[in-house]
Amino acid sequence: MTAPTDRSTAKPRCSGPPRLTLLQRIDAYERLVRLDKPIGILLLLWPTLAALWIATRGRPTLSLVLVFTLGTIVMRCAGCAFNDWADRHFDAHVKRTADRPLARGDIAPWEALVVAAGFAFAGFVLALVGTNRRTVLLSVAALAIAVAYPFCKRFFALPQAFLGIAFSFGIPMAFAAAQDNVPPLAWWLLLFNLFWVVAYDTEYAMVDRDDDRRLDLRTSALTFGSFDVLAVALCYAVYFAGMTWAGLRIPLGAAYWVGLAVAAALAIYHVILIRGRERALCFRAFLGNHWLGFAVFAGVALDFALRLRAWPRVG
Repeated sequence: MTAPTDRSTAKPRCSGPPRLTLLQRIDAYERLVRLDKPIGILLLLWPTLAALWIATRGRPTLSLVLVFTLGTIVMRCAGCAFNDWADRHFDAHVKRTADRPLARGDIAPWEALVVAAGFAFAGFVLALVGTNRRTVLLSVAALAIAVAYPFCKRFFALPQAFLGIAFSFGIPMAFAAAQDNVPPLAWWLLLFNLFWVVAYDTEYAMVDRDDDRRLDLRTSALTFGSFDVLAVALCYAVYFAGMTWAGLRIPLGAAYWVGLAVAAALAIYHVILIRGRERALCFRAFLGNHWLGFAVFAGVALDFALRLRAWPRVG
């Protein structure tokens, strides 16, 4: 039987959650917030930590590292739970998402909202206790962007660009926490990172292209059409051009350039993988992006570590 294409008539598989044991319910919540699939956390974490290292000149306090690491985790969990609630009428009809807890009817929609609110509150508390007023205000803006994102797929041709803002907002927050200021460099880094997000999330959208077209959803993979691979390559190119400028502007040294070169090689490999537009290879390219982000962060962190070792702090 063909899945409904009218958004108003699309329904989850079950009208109510079945009776689950406590362990089954915990597992359902874990899958709801994607703790079993940490790729989203890593894609958020690496540029945030890179920004924190740059903002502190390689000397972030342990408390800030913990706040931003835990904050990334809990806000990603909140975003996943809310996203699944917003997409609960679609996910059951998409091959990749059909086994999500809400799509299967394992939990009720109100449970997803409670979970999302709980994790969002935890993130707010972390910002309130561990940072400053400017960072707290930015965290409110970040939450609003995360809440708005799932609905962009209904009307916006490039929802991946909106996601790029959401996934890059840890950058100005890191500067705000470290310097109580958000300099122009932070916003430039956010913009460059946005292009990277569009690149890897377009690879992700290429996996669901047929399902999204059938459900009348908007994605960059559909908007770019036959130019999707070229668009991904251009987004990668803009990201690396921007990160090259940033490396010269800060300035950063040899370790950073090695890390950036490794990341660029990974990006080229990803473009090669998606040329045939095969679902499995597009998804493989998407997953590989966390290594790209790690290479850039490692280059930043190692570069500052080498500088501090060569010129230790006096006094």
